[in-house]
Amino acid sequence: MSLNEAQPGTLCPCNSGKDYRVCCGLYHEGEVAPTPTALMRSRYSAFALENADYLLATWHKDYRPQTLEFAADTRWTGLDILEEGSDGDTGTVHFIATFNEDGEWLLLEEKSRFERLGGRWYYLAGETDFRSPDVGRNDPCLCGSGKKWKKCCG
Repeated sequence: MSLNEAQPGTLCPCNSGKDYRVCCGLYHEGEVAPTPTALMRSRYSAFALENADYLLATWHKDYRPQTLEFAADTRWTGLDILEEGSDGDTGTVHFIATFNEDGEWLLLEEKSRFERLGGRWYYLAGETDFRSPDVGRNDPCLCGSGKKWKKCCG
């Protein structure tokens, strides 16, 4: 799904189970994310929707890249928040994101750091680990189809 394809009734890519327009879409349209977790979810959705402007705008200026390009063969399919927390103007979110890149399924595990400046949360950086998923034949497929792995992408 691209940003232009996110119509009412479209589930948010962040796996909240909510409509995109009342979930991450609010932040993509300019509402301020109230917590590091809300910002993390909205940034994940921005990656899934290839919304470079939002990603760059929510990246702390000391860590932000000059430009951001998306791989044409990458599809983000899942986000699991493992741990979250904030203390004053700093926060952390530990998550695992599932994606398919050029036909290979991978997991990105990251412990992200955030800072609040002027009432807005910004992504600083994170400790990342990429690995192949350990998926059993009868586990749900990573693509989100609802089918078993062996009957779908496995």
